[in-house]
Amino acid sequence: MSDVLAPLVLEVLNPATEETVAIVPAATRDDVDAAVARAAAAQRGWAAAAPADRARLLRRFAAVVDGHVEELAQLEVREAGHTIGNARWEAGNVRDLLEFAAGGVERLSGRQIPVAGGIDVTFLEPLGVIGVIAPWNFPMPIAAWGLAPALAAGNAVILKPAETTPLTALRLAELALEAGIPEHLFQVLPGHGAVAGDALVEHPGVAKIVFTGSTRVGKQIMAKCADRVKRVTLELGGKSPNIVFADADLEAAAAAAPMAFLDNTGQDCCARTRILVQRSVYDRFLELLAPGIEGVVVGDPSDEKTQMGPLISRAQLDRVRSYVTDDLTAVRGSAPEGPGFWYPPTLVTGVPPTAPVAAEEVFGPVAVVLPFEDEEDAVRLANATEYGLSGSLWTRDIGRALRVSRAVAAGNLSVNSHSSVRYWTPFGGYKQSGLGRELGPDALTAFTETKNVFISTEA
Repeated sequence: MSDVLAPLVLEVLNPATEETVAIVPAATRDDVDAAVARAAAAQRGWAAAAPADRARLLRRFAAVVDGHVEELAQLEVREAGHTIGNARWEAGNVRDLLEFAAGGVERLSGRQIPVAGGIDVTFLEPLGVIGVIAPWNFPMPIAAWGLAPALAAGNAVILKPAETTPLTALRLAELALEAGIPEHLFQVLPGHGAVAGDALVEHPGVAKIVFTGSTRVGKQIMAKCADRVKRVTLELGGKSPNIVFADADLEAAAAAAPMAFLDNTGQDCCARTRILVQRSVYDRFLELLAPGIEGVVVGDPSDEKTQMGPLISRAQLDRVRSYVTDDLTAVRGSAPEGPGFWYPPTLVTGVPPTAPVAAEEVFGPVAVVLPFEDEEDAVRLANATEYGLSGSLWTRDIGRALRVSRAVAAGNLSVNSHSSVRYWTPFGGYKQSGLGRELGPDALTAFTETKNVFISTEA
């Protein structure tokens, strides 16, 4: 899509009402060029600043975000349809990520390596200008996954939010200036992926791209970055298993399973959408699980009691509907009628593992339940996917928990829980779920280049 063909504005819709929330100008390639030039100039001064000063400003940025958590959350409800509880967590996560990254600034140290005839030291140098392309499913926190450590490591950041969810990103840029972050160091360019996104990826002045989104687009970005030998971090799709063994606490596993795939209306790469249950307890588990699916509260995302809101768009609603055909056996919850992109919680049974709904990433409130025979069969089914992002397993046997965790090809696994993301632990995927790791103690180093310097001491 050329600049000439692309719309000049982005229309932001409220997914719960289909009403227009805002009209936002769409960045062009020329806008990207100008932003990169500004960012490069700002980055030089930022990299030269004392680490303590960078850390102090990032903490101030975190404090300003903290003072606007409710405002940011309400904005996220309107533009993304997230439940208010989720949206508050997301805004708070931005604050936490900034604070965590600030704590790493003064600990971003190199090494002294023993050599003959001199001294050898390494330095972790900032890369320069970082392009962060954020998704619509978690607009605030995933933007901060790249933004916070990149700034902490001494880089400038240009953030391109998703076309449907630019508003919280724009507000964060305003809050950064309010906190004293130098002008142009953090810029937000709303725009179309085929215009602003491609321009960021292709720009010679952008040192690294951080992308979260579909595997299809991730492959395209990776290919373009390869042509320029540009660094890239990719967090892509998932089809995560939720493995329930016969010795598990079935009541606890069944109670936790619904929101493991319904949180954020299933629009989560970590959603446990393949529920694998040992055959000997399969029927009993379904008896326990069905009421939980049917009882999920779906409705107005601004209501404190709501557990699940709408899908992001009409296109996403149509995509989800295409997977659950009339011939499938399904347990369904309820969803509002009328305006909005609503789809009920849905549990599909009686399909083979190769069925599209069981094998492909639906990215909606739909899961399948599949039986397995034994531990070996569970691992085989769990790994029978092109993805490898996350997953869970439920068992009382600690030996089995460790064996299966090591055998399942995924980057983030939980035992007797569904936790995938903590800002202080690494996150990333195997296979076609992505490339590289974000978050955790090594997050800052992913935005640096190691420089080796040898100093001769010989006369």
